[in-house]
Amino acid sequence: TMLTHSKLQSIIWTPRIQEAETSYRDVLGLTLRTRSDGALVFDVGGGDLRVAPIPSTAPGEHTVMGFAVADVDSVIASLSSRGVVFERFAVFPHAANGTVISPDGAKVAWFRDPDGNILSVVQFPATNY
Repeated sequence: TMLTHSKLQSIIWTPRIQEAETSYRDVLGLTLRTRSDGALVFDVGGGDLRVAPIPSTAPGEHTVMGFAVADVDSVIASLSSRGVVFERFAVFPHAANGTVISPDGAKVAWFRDPDGNILSVVQFPATNY
């Protein structure tokens, strides 16, 4: 279809654009590519993450965005050293660093951005990545 070859854009809304900029750029280490209509545009693996200002927002109860990585344990260690706190959900058995093994063998951990949005880092099994 016509969207198959499009460039995916992810959008996160925030009422605190300065805090979001610091978090996404300095803590998560994303490259700020440009600013567009008040939004921050970060490059994530060739796709765009737009962090856009809005007067108010409320975080959802579920993951809104995930980062697929080759080595989730090293990413967790790096993010933890930058102050990121990983979530623990009572319904899942978490490893010491916060990871959970999904039924298909993926290793995943969750954390929140400054607005409380749930983000994840995931390492898929070699056959699924």
